[in-house]
Amino acid sequence: MRIIATSTLTAYWQKHPDTEQPLKAWIAEVRKAQWQNVHEIKAQYRNASILKNRRVVFNIKGNDHRLIVAIAFKMGAVYIKFIGTHKEYDQINADTVEN
Repeated sequence: MRIIATSTLTAYWQKHPDTEQPLKAWIAEVRKAQWQNVHEIKAQYRNASILKNRRVVFNIKGNDHRLIVAIAFKMGAVYIKFIGTHKEYDQINADTVEN
């Protein structure tokens, strides 16, 4: 899968250094993935939450941080929509937030 806007993740881990390794691991795993549907994502990431509008929430560094992406399966693209602490996540609408 291609990840659109990895620079967003880089900027985030510069502010939150404890997320650097978990985010780098997530990036490496997603780049190797060839997901065709949400069931394949859930098979790889049991704790991922599937939302409407092709959105998925990933827990980063346990559950301290949340990453929301939108996935275009046919294009093989993952779009970063939000990255933040669990507290920041609780203050947004995960179905509509845009980076």
